[in-house]
Amino acid sequence: MEPPDAWAEMRRAPRLLVLALLLGAHPGVQAGIQVSVAPLVEVMRGETVTLDCTPLGDYNQYLLKWFLADRSGARHLLAEAQVQGSEVTPRVHTSRGRSPPYQLQGQGHLVLVEAQVKDERDYVCVVTAAAGTAEATSRLQVFAKPETTDVSPNRGTLSVMDDFAQEIATCHSRNGNPAPQIKWYRNGQPLQVPMEVNSNSYMTSRTVREASGLQSLTSTLYLRVHKEDRDARFHCSAHYSLPQGQHGRLDSPAFSLTLHYPTEHVQFWVDSPSPTEGWVREGDSVQLICRGDGNPMPEYMFYRLQDQEEKILSTNLHGNFTLESVQRDQSGTYGCRVLDYDAAEEAELSQALELRVAYLDPIELSNEEELSLPRNSSVTVTCSVQGLPTPALRWTKDAVRLVDGPTLSLSSITFNSAGTYLCEAYTPTVPLLSRTRALKLLVEGVPDLKPEKIHPQSGGSWREGDEVRLVCSARGYPEPKFLWSEKGDSSTEPVPGGQGWVSSSLTLKLTNAMSQHGVSCEASNPYGSAQHVFYFGPLAPQTSQAGVAVMAVAVSVGLLLLVVAAFYCMRRKGRPGCCRKGEKGAPPPGEPDLSHSGSQRPEQTGLLMGGASGGARRGSGGFGDEVGEAWAPW
Repeated sequence: MEPPDAWAEMRRAPRLLVLALLLGAHPGVQAGIQVSVAPLVEVMRGETVTLDCTPLGDYNQYLLKWFLADRSGARHLLAEAQVQGSEVTPRVHTSRGRSPPYQLQGQGHLVLVEAQVKDERDYVCVVTAAAGTAEATSRLQVFAKPETTDVSPNRGTLSVMDDFAQEIATCHSRNGNPAPQIKWYRNGQPLQVPMEVNSNSYMTSRTVREASGLQSLTSTLYLRVHKEDRDARFHCSAHYSLPQGQHGRLDSPAFSLTLHYPTEHVQFWVDSPSPTEGWVREGDSVQLICRGDGNPMPEYMFYRLQDQEEKILSTNLHGNFTLESVQRDQSGTYGCRVLDYDAAEEAELSQALELRVAYLDPIELSNEEELSLPRNSSVTVTCSVQGLPTPALRWTKDAVRLVDGPTLSLSSITFNSAGTYLCEAYTPTVPLLSRTRALKLLVEGVPDLKPEKIHPQSGGSWREGDEVRLVCSARGYPEPKFLWSEKGDSSTEPVPGGQGWVSSSLTLKLTNAMSQHGVSCEASNPYGSAQHVFYFGPLAPQTSQAGVAVMAVAVSVGLLLLVVAAFYCMRRKGRPGCCRKGEKGAPPPGEPDLSHSGSQRPEQTGLLMGGASGGARRGSGGFGDEVGEAWAPW
């Protein structure tokens, strides 16, 4: 309701008409006073917004009032501020149930804390001063971003044979402000769907205002579906507005449809194993696959064509049929028929294929599987095989191709000719189909003998006592036996990859006898023997053994001297200074003078006497000095 003073000014309108025209009829101007407000204020829901109202001009004293205009046009006083110079007296009359309540700040700024959708109103500011009264209106718009967009697709089966639009999905955008727009997309491209109902496509929308004042929008899409829609991805999106002309978009998850459509084309093939030029191997399990492009999957009938008649093999919904361990007599024409009664009359619902079973019989040899032939002889062996497609033959030995064809001819046979020969039958058009037959050739004759070279361990010659390992290799059939002329640690074993060679080794220590006669190795079988002699030449003495002998002699002499010295001291027991260093004097009474014994040789006398004269002559240089030092503790 307008205040009385405002209505009084309105009654004086005839007198102010000319002034109003001159002022341009500004909505916030009356009787010479102007008010500045923002015509539109935008804010996000939950934010704080301030509505400013400022009189234009130099007014020291005025009254400012804020009114709330409802949808019927009625005004409700919210707050007022009496301004006198720098003093402001604010007063909030009512908040009309708003929480938090309105606030008046500064010189008449209306503050709304935590803006809500229900705050979207017209707010009128009226200023009264000595120059007159003026008013202006500010509209508040509150924006709210809607919640996540979700979609509810039709989970049923939609038939492409229906000639009307069917419900596809319903899209939901909840609690936004203002109400968003919903758009539909197919494979990422927007659908141009009208709102009017028709047989091809349309959509319906419904907006609901929630108790909070927010708006929720529901949109339902209707389409006439086609077979091409079976792989299509649909989704919807909510397009909403934001302050300052900004916009946002929220997309729903994508979904696909389950469609019912008849079969138009049929495919029929061999799935496993993968055939080569139409051939499969005998003994394999062969899987036949039949697929129609209808949905749901139709019923499949498998048959074999025999004597122009169809022999039914299986009928199922899987489209698979397996021939377990297929045999050569199962070659022929196989077919598949799709049993789809919704298909068009012109649709080709049957397909056939030719199944050919490749096979190989066992290989036959013109000779026994094991042949024993003498050296320098010749032999011809032939292998043969039956199969389809026509197989090829080749001979190999040790993975080396010898000849292409069924015949193997060997002449001037040697021990190198011995071994295992393979006749291989194969089919170039079916790579995995092959057979082999082995022929073992044994070559009889006097053994071949091959010694292994030996070298001295150090220097250019062998030494007595050196350990040596002798190795002889031989081959022949029957397998040769080895005989060594010397005894030792010996062993016999096959030579790895040696084409029939066997080796024997002997480990022994060299003696002078071996250097004179050598060591022989002999290999023999019933056809004869072969021999080799290992020679070593003159053997040098072992330096290490001579040094040991010299050391033994030195130790023996030292022990003998100690015994003689001990004996000498015991003979002189009881005499002062016996066995002391530097002792001089004659022997005790009754003791013979060994230095005059004529039965001893001079060197023996000197040795036993310890130098009765020499010790006295040279002092510490005689035998007596060495004995005295050795037995001083006595």
